[in-house]
Amino acid sequence: MKALYFGTYDRTSPRNTQVVSCLRGAGVTVVERHREVWGRHNWSIGLTQLARVVRAEGALARRREDDADVVLVGYPGHFDMPAAKRIARGRPVVFNPLVSLHDTLVGDRARFGPRSPAAGVLRAIDNGAFRGADLVVADTEAQAAFFRRTFRLAEDSVAVALVGADEPLFRPGWHPPGPFHALFVGKLIPLHGLETILAAAALVPEVPFRVVGEGQDGELLERRPPNVEHVPWLEYEELPEAYRGAGCGLGIFGTSEKAARVIPNKVFQALACSCPVITADTAAARELLTDGHDALLVPAGDPRALAEAVRRLEADADLARRLAAAGRTTYERKASEEVLGVHWRSLLERAAARA
Repeated sequence: MKALYFGTYDRTSPRNTQVVSCLRGAGVTVVERHREVWGRHNWSIGLTQLARVVRAEGALARRREDDADVVLVGYPGHFDMPAAKRIARGRPVVFNPLVSLHDTLVGDRARFGPRSPAAGVLRAIDNGAFRGADLVVADTEAQAAFFRRTFRLAEDSVAVALVGADEPLFRPGWHPPGPFHALFVGKLIPLHGLETILAAAALVPEVPFRVVGEGQDGELLERRPPNVEHVPWLEYEELPEAYRGAGCGLGIFGTSEKAARVIPNKVFQALACSCPVITADTAAARELLTDGHDALLVPAGDPRALAEAVRRLEADADLARRLAAAGRTTYERKASEEVLGVHWRSLLERAAARA
């Protein structure tokens, strides 16, 4: 089987690198036709950015790839779907969106007002992209249900494939650290629940916390407790060692509807490194994790519960080791490249057979 991975997708996103790696590992020939528009530090939507998208789409549409069995549009590929449909010429188009633009930029991050012209444009782009795909692949069952409901999609037109982690980098090797610290890595967007993490840290002043990242809620760090260290940035290649040396890895703790539907990259990365995980007890998290077995799940937005979970792990090395081992086992069983590669290939084969 041959797949054309198409679009202006973010080549730095683990969702894209992981899918390409999984498919190749499963014996699928993946050809990338890509033009850089977004990237790790360029996630804005304005007239200049939209002009770059239009130019990129023109360049992408001029090239032909006649022998691919399926066209796979990477994240964020919402703007790429019309060009993908044109170059597919009847072949199935599989959309790997990860998110809804309207849900993310209007609902979650509040970059635009719900009644603003930009919100209307984003809603229209979402509708065209999701409804134009032959198959949409979500990252959790909770997110799949949201896509079906929001865009009125048929049950069998949406499938699920977990995110996983880049296994050449995120390998097991966690060991109970000397000085215990809780590690959070992220873009500091609202669904992460940074305010909950900082409030929890204030309740356990004897435990160091390390927050890595910058973003929309970064101003909250100006009033962080003394036991919270802020590291503005780590290179992607440095993250595995950061997890392997942490007492525990923190997931997300936001209370929004979107926060309840997603399992963030950081959870998969910590599990892959066999680092104990604490994250919010949500519908999405329960698709992967079991509280007390392979992670500690706490109520979203509850700093006292998070503080107590951190204190438990800091005080109980045996519990931390059990969670670390079971978390790695869960990762291997549900989210490893081998497992996801077979699953992704079956989804593409299904789409090709239906077409």
